[in-house]
Amino acid sequence: MIPGIGMLTQDTLWCFSQVKGTIEIGATEADIISTVEFNHTGELLATGDKGGRVVIFQREQESKNQVHRRGEYNVYSTFQSHEPEFDYLKSLEIEEKINKIRWLPQQNAAYFLLSTNDKTVKLWKVSERDKRPEGYNLKDEEGRLRDPATITTLRVPVLRPMDLMVEATPRRVFANAHTYHINSISVNSDYETYMSADDLRINLWNFEITNQSFNIVDIKPANMEELTEVITAAEFHPHHCNTFVYSSSKGTIRLCDMRASALCDRHTKFFEEPEDPSNRSFFSEIISSISDVKFSHSGRYIMTRDYLTVKVWDLNMENRPIETYQVHDYLRSKLCSLYENDCIFDKFECVWNGSDSVIMTGSYNNFFRMFDRNTKRDVTLEASRENSKPRAILKPRKVCVGGKRRKDEISVDSLDFSKKILHTAWHPSENIIAVAATNNLYIFQDKVN
Repeated sequence: MIPGIGMLTQDTLWCFSQVKGTIEIGATEADIISTVEFNHTGELLATGDKGGRVVIFQREQESKNQVHRRGEYNVYSTFQSHEPEFDYLKSLEIEEKINKIRWLPQQNAAYFLLSTNDKTVKLWKVSERDKRPEGYNLKDEEGRLRDPATITTLRVPVLRPMDLMVEATPRRVFANAHTYHINSISVNSDYETYMSADDLRINLWNFEITNQSFNIVDIKPANMEELTEVITAAEFHPHHCNTFVYSSSKGTIRLCDMRASALCDRHTKFFEEPEDPSNRSFFSEIISSISDVKFSHSGRYIMTRDYLTVKVWDLNMENRPIETYQVHDYLRSKLCSLYENDCIFDKFECVWNGSDSVIMTGSYNNFFRMFDRNTKRDVTLEASRENSKPRAILKPRKVCVGGKRRKDEISVDSLDFSKKILHTAWHPSENIIAVAATNNLYIFQDKVN
């Protein structure tokens, strides 16, 4: 057990399939979870999948007779966010797969979230309805228009109670602004704007304007043969609405200030760790590509994930990270086979806990890793349906490289690379985590919760 992480337990086989939120396991490609995101209070958890669906889970309220149920998440709403499309000008199929979901802070009874596929961002409103109006003058009870000649009396419409219904309605569609695939969306701290990033450009949007965006970063060269790097992820600062970062396939991070100029091609700060020439290999450039970048909740640090490590950078120190954590260093000897089966191009995400003291990221064999920044201790845990009893404490897992294998260890040669944890989320204030393992969603919570 790591101090600060606590004993994570698996509650009541916390494993949901993406098929309408049932516990049955859907085996189709469309059911594979592609993003996971808690809202700002942690009461809701949204997942997106390759089939273009968004499933929202709501946390159960605590009751006197069922105190232990606090923390359980049940299906709240399911809706189809994106459909497959075809770009006839480029003869290109546009997948419906949800790349990212980002929640907006709740301002009223309704919830709002952004979801995006490769080309189009949508703003969704999720609201509850438990009353329906009856007694219209110009419509009958089924909603059909009545003949005005038959209306002889004036009625006052009334609201009648009905079964609770959760409605998801698209409020805005932000399209036709990206030539390349969108890899990131980030809501600004002013809650009036957000940005969307693709391989070569970052656009700034106003929530009220769908037909126009401002291009704030453009790294496309005049001659595409001169292209040396692409944008891999981007995020706004949590408190300063003028500041954002974006990472590249070369392992660099650029901090930009929108007050400096309208086009932020010139960065304010440039974070890069010099490569050790003795470690240089054919795979160096591939494994140094950053797959995810996240500001800490405090806004003081940046966390980046590349293929083998998680790094923490201080905004005031650009020449090297202040912390480096090895996620699965035992895979260094396997890079050749990982290159051949394309696993070396997997894009792992990383998340902070609510106090920025613990980091979580995924690995293979349904393993996920946690690093305590204060004690420098780490743990490997497994999201698995096998041997999972209600409220069972997750046992730490260990991977051995050659030599004698202990009883509780797994050999690096036995790892299943088709089972991978790419997407994870951490509750903003409690030790509750969500882990997406292909088409299953696992929710674990600290035993002391």
